[in-house]
Amino acid sequence: MTMKILVSDDVSEKGVALLRQHFDVDVKTNMSVSELIACIGEYDALVTRSQTWVTKEIIGAATNLKVIGRAGVGVDNIDIPAATARGIMVLNAPEGNTLAATEHTIAIMMAMTRHVPQAHASIQEGKWDRKSFDGIQVQGRTLGIIGVGRIGSRVARRMQAMEMTTIGYDPYITEERGQQVGVELVDFDTLLAKSDYITIHTPLTDETRNMLNADAISKMKDGVRIVNCARGACVDTKALAEALKSGKVAGAAIDVYPDEPLTAENNPFLGIPNVVQTPHLGASTIEAQIGVAVDVAVGVIDALEGKPVMTAVNMAPIPKSVATVIQPYFRLAERMGTIGIALAGAPVCEIEVEYTGALSETETQALTTAFLKGLLNPILQDSVNFVNAPSIAKKRHLNVKESKSHQSRYFTTAITAKIITSKSEHQVVGTLFDEKEAKIVEIDHSRIDFKPEGYLLLVPHVNKPNMIGQMATILGSAGININGMQVGGSTDEETNIMAIAVGDDIPKDIMTKLRNIKGILDVKLINCES
Repeated sequence: MTMKILVSDDVSEKGVALLRQHFDVDVKTNMSVSELIACIGEYDALVTRSQTWVTKEIIGAATNLKVIGRAGVGVDNIDIPAATARGIMVLNAPEGNTLAATEHTIAIMMAMTRHVPQAHASIQEGKWDRKSFDGIQVQGRTLGIIGVGRIGSRVARRMQAMEMTTIGYDPYITEERGQQVGVELVDFDTLLAKSDYITIHTPLTDETRNMLNADAISKMKDGVRIVNCARGACVDTKALAEALKSGKVAGAAIDVYPDEPLTAENNPFLGIPNVVQTPHLGASTIEAQIGVAVDVAVGVIDALEGKPVMTAVNMAPIPKSVATVIQPYFRLAERMGTIGIALAGAPVCEIEVEYTGALSETETQALTTAFLKGLLNPILQDSVNFVNAPSIAKKRHLNVKESKSHQSRYFTTAITAKIITSKSEHQVVGTLFDEKEAKIVEIDHSRIDFKPEGYLLLVPHVNKPNMIGQMATILGSAGININGMQVGGSTDEETNIMAIAVGDDIPKDIMTKLRNIKGILDVKLINCES
């Protein structure tokens, strides 16, 4: 059955078209909460912008939902804890509107500085009033940037070209990164005290909510100017309005608000002349809307196809530098988990995953999650994904250990997984050939070489003649095609292991015949893609 996607807000048609190449898509905008609750159970994915509030109640009714995609950066309109508890991936499009938000920040900052909207309104009224709109120059002044990430760093570079000094507060970046973008990192109070302009570029969290409040404003320079194109609730708008009236703050440029849409009843800046306001236009460019729609569509497609999504916000974030190294290994790690659970043959109590070579130098938690996903999916009725795999493992009291080593045996970079039950211990080693082709190179200390694809027979057997011939005869007589075969020797010279790639599932009676061959120690059929 084809999966179904609901697009509940206005999203660029290019993103919708991309989704329709893979799934059934319904576009239903401006739905009430009750309408959304009534229909959400039909869908495997939900794509929103900022208009749809995906509450705990809606998530509770979403019995088939696997992923929520937000075509934009912020996800504060989505109940992420509720989604995570249900194993629903939440992803966003953090890159698609970066330039648009950067440019809008600068646009309203300069419009505030030179009183552009006020002068325009005056001239439209038939006036020629130059004296009332004297501005200042930004050259030589200090811009304080709260949040020196994708947008904040780009704002810094552009304002450095206008000869501003840029300082920043961001506890999550290094001094080295600050130096790379020309921003001197300082503590929060120092930024407040030294800045002529302050612009904020952070997500809305418990730490950033109302961070620019009355107390913070009191620590700023007299005549400071404030810009907010990030999240409305990061600024105490009532305190800012009072500071604008008193002159403590000389000007403000505001694009986002704690409660949107803004109305005459909830706009504290009405009638204040030294403020520039726009209705959340930071991402409102044609290019940005296409960009976020396409980015979120790609993420939703990957999520529904069981692939890792680098922009998922309710799993450990994966920086680009890390993703470049680990992304080729996701498929290998997941299929090693599937092979591992088949080898176990009993409840698993402990997993040990060791990374060597290039993988020992980077963050590998996401690869361990991929291994757990492959391990748990074949034995559970509920879907296991990159969001819920760690919590499911914990609930099943599965002890997961991760280690790294600079010493390798046969391959420079490899993943070694030990699967431990109360009765046995098994080991699987995998690597990439030519940095792209996944291979299993060792099982239970037997050297071997096969791709973890399709259906696979693993057959430990006594090292004597005609073992392969008898297996091939039974499979051939049953019309089962052998796509490939590898025989690996073990440390025990009396036994070998066969890895036989077959074209399809094998009936139980044929499996019984294979197991009854004298000298065959075991026969396991593994669907590597289950």
